[in-house]
Amino acid sequence: MLRPITLQTKIWDLLEDYPQLEETLLEISPAFAKLKNPVLRRTIARVTTVKQAALIAGVEAGNVVILLRKAAGLDGGGESGSTATEKGDMTIEERGKYCGDRPHWYSPDRVKQSFDASAILNSGDVPMSQIIKAAQELSPGEIYEFTTPFLPTPILDILLRKGFLVWSEMGQSGDTYSNRVTRL
Repeated sequence: MLRPITLQTKIWDLLEDYPQLEETLLEISPAFAKLKNPVLRRTIARVTTVKQAALIAGVEAGNVVILLRKAAGLDGGGESGSTATEKGDMTIEERGKYCGDRPHWYSPDRVKQSFDASAILNSGDVPMSQIIKAAQELSPGEIYEFTTPFLPTPILDILLRKGFLVWSEMGQSGDTYSNRVTRL
């Protein structure tokens, strides 16, 4: 049975189930030409999701999913009947988990360290270990702040599971998120 095409689908799985979509990816962005390299295809494609690949290619991930679904002859709608919001490819419910009113624990003067993760993410690397390490070094009440070009749900989920409090806020331009982490 063919797997559904979602933001979380691994590129390797996508091309295993739908080999014809390699051409569609190349039409979407020349950055996907790296998939022609057999070494990169066997290594990077196995761990890279459609969402991550779209970020690396500099294209809107939600649009990539829709185009891939159409090319595969599948329904082009959003996952599980929900539609992605215009910015960040997150459903409103997913974004609401982290973005809301300013929490009582946040104060700019409590920010111990700030980090702009955008350059690292845009180069294709993932600064997850740096972010977790910095958060673990916080004293109670201190805040670690990091900026990303999208809402980094996986890292925020990990931080929550580790007992941290998190809060994200979309920048005024709509193309960045300021993510705050603390422990009480």
